[in-house]
This record gives sequence, structure tokens and C-alpha cells, in this order.
Amino acid sequence: MPQNARETDRYGLSLSTASASAASAYREGIDLLLSAWTGTATAFDRAIELDSTFAMAHAARARLHFICTEASLAKEKIAHAIDLATNNATERERSHIAILALSINGPSTKCLSATLAHIEHWPRDALIVSLPLGAFGLFAFSGMSNHDQARVDLCERYADHYGNDWWFQTYHGWSLTENGDITRGRHLTERAFAQRLENANAVHALAHAMFEGGSGNEADALITSWLPNYDRTGILYSHIAWHQALVALENDNAARALAIYSDTVKPQTTKALPINIVTDSASLLWRAQIYGHAVAPALWSEISAYAEQKFPNAGVTFADVHIALIAAASGNAAAFENRAAALEHRLSDGKLAAGAVVPGICRAMQAFVDEKYAACAEILEPVAHEVVRIGGSHAQRELIEDTLLVAWMKSGATQKAKALLDGRLHRRPSPRDTRWRNTLRI
Repeated sequence: MPQNARETDRYGLSLSTASASAASAYREGIDLLLSAWTGTATAFDRAIELDSTFAMAHAARARLHFICTEASLAKEKIAHAIDLATNNATERERSHIAILALSINGPSTKCLSATLAHIEHWPRDALIVSLPLGAFGLFAFSGMSNHDQARVDLCERYADHYGNDWWFQTYHGWSLTENGDITRGRHLTERAFAQRLENANAVHALAHAMFEGGSGNEADALITSWLPNYDRTGILYSHIAWHQALVALENDNAARALAIYSDTVKPQTTKALPINIVTDSASLLWRAQIYGHAVAPALWSEISAYAEQKFPNAGVTFADVHIALIAAASGNAAAFENRAAALEHRLSDGKLAAGAVVPGICRAMQAFVDEKYAACAEILEPVAHEVVRIGGSHAQRELIEDTLLVAWMKSGATQKAKALLDGRLHRRPSPRDTRWRNTLRI
């Protein structure tokens, strides 16, 4: 261990800096990063200014650059962190930095393997533990069909190392919710939120728990009271508002949902990450449209232009599905065919971890737009159980199930639609599903 490793992080792990102030700024930055709060960059930059040789601060700053899609800055910062760590870091820190380098430079499969091995040795290395978790984490984007269970298994394996920690309970709770244990998931998330109100990840996780439990109006009230305290530059600001728009659609209030979209979600008004802008915009507009509400073509054109600019090539599966959906809905046949064909090529080349379900979803969405509802359902029905492989959350992926459901209703497959609706209503109350179910009694 280096002689200057005198400081520790919040979890008691050594930090190779002789500056107490730099260590304090680093600890603050990590907490801000783990809570998706604003001011994270400022905290890490201050740590670096106070100790320019502090490898962990440079690595954390690289991680933040990567999250914010600043790829060149992320690569530059992580390379510098690796150089600094060669002679000025503990074994744990060098492993930590190497894993963050893999998260930036790839491949993701190697990153996941290294992450799981690292956690075995240092289970309280929270930033590394966070990498497989979340809707866009290493597990979710691995193409696994059981990533919901994998997150729970990881959390339960190491829960004793964290006790009542607010960050760990946030992600443990969210993981349980996503895996169907909604009561326990919500309870853990509420405990985490009570400890740290400035925790966007906890509010986001609670919105999911309330959605999955059929408590949409509770989610609406929570977001209404909490969101004004979160700066609009926060990376989850517009996504949390998106959850509120989903509640509005659930309550058949399309005007409110589209007002939230215009004020908070669409590219011109949000400070969110590109993947959230594309997927939230596509999902909200598509749901509104298939639920029978008018969506102005200009809204589709705006998000289409943005998506093609930010994601010109296929490669991020969860985004690719939504970009294909946007192209279909906006009538951009060339863009749709290019994206779908690229995904099919990636599949044939063995480069599409999520498998054939990805281009299948894309083709089904185009069939729906073309009013070929039976064809849409014929594509989606046999792969419905594989949709989980595209990643994201259940709430995000439910738009595909909704598409199948509406396709069944429009193509006259009434019994299949009834069975799906009955199963959903048995799981949770839903004003929207109740309205649909009532129309099928006629």
C-alpha cells in the first residue's frame, strides 16, 4: 500500500491521497453520482484540483464523462487515471480503475466479468457494485433474459455488507420491484429515500414501485411535490417527469401527458442524456398514439431528426428499438429500413446479444403503423417472453406489450386480448386496462 494512502471513502476503503480536502470532495462526488444529483462534476473537479495525482478522482470524473456521453473526455481521463495509479494506488484502486476503463472502452462482457470478480474481493466498493445494476446497467444491457433476477441475486449476496446504507437500499429496492417483489421493493426504497431526500434514484425507484403496484396517483403526487427541488439539469429530471406523463395517460388525460412532454421531455426542452431523450420521447408519443390520442406529426419529426443525429449507427440495442419505432411512426421508410437491416446484419454476424427479438420488435412496429395488426401480433406473440432481453425497465418495455395488446384488439383476437388484460389487472389495478377490458365486453 502506498505511504500516502491515509484517507478512506464513505465505505471505509483506502484512498491514495494525502489531502483530506481532496478525499472529502471525492466522497461528496461519489454520493452525488450515486444519487443522480447535480454538482457531481464540480465535486470531482475540486478533488482533482486539490490533488492532481489522485487517480481515483480522475477515474470517477471519467465515469461521469462517460455517463454524460462525453466519450473522448472519458477516454482521456481514464487513461490518465491508469497512469497515475501505476505507482500511486492500492490494489483495490487499480482494479477499480481498470474496471471503469473497461466500462468506457469495452468490451462490456469483459467488464461484467471483471466487475463480479472485483466485488468478491471488495464488496463495499459501491461505484463498482453499481455498474451491473439499474435499467441501463451491465446486466440489463447484456442480452440476458434473466437480468431482473441477476440484479436481485447480486444485491442479496452483498446486502449484509451495506446494512442500512441509503444507496444500496435504493438499488436493492428497485431490483426487487423489477423482479416482481413490489411490496418489499417499495419498502426498501422508501427507507432509502427517508435517509436522503436529495436522491433522484430513490424517487425514480419509488415511481416504478408505485407504477407496478397500480398506485399511479401516488406517484403523481410524489413527483409533483419533489421534482421542483431537483434542478432541471439533473440527469433524471425529465425521466421522472416522463413517469408522471405515463400516469396522465393511464388516467386518459392525453393533454396533460403531451404538455409534460413539451415542457420537459422533448429534445428542445430537456437536459437529459441522449438515450433517455430518444427512448422516453418515442415511448410516450407511441403510447399516446396507440391509445387513440392525436400526436402532431411535427413531434415525431423532431425526435426523428434528433435520434438520427445522436445515434446514426446501430449498436445500443435499447435505443435502436426506439429509433426504429420513431422512424416507422414518422413515416421515414428509408431510416426504418436502414436501422432494421443493420440490426439484422448484427444478428447474423453474432453481434446482437439480445438476439432475434430486436429486429422482430422493429418489424412488428412497422406492421402496426401500416395497420397490419394481425401481422404485428403474429411477430410479437411468439417473442413476447424475450422482450426483457433488450434491457431497460419493465415500465419502459411495457409499450411493446401494449402494442401487442392493441394489435390483438384491432385484429379481432378478442380472447387473447381479454386473457392478457385479465392477467395484468390481476397483478395491479389500472384505469386504462379497465377501460380496455370494458370495451371487450361489448
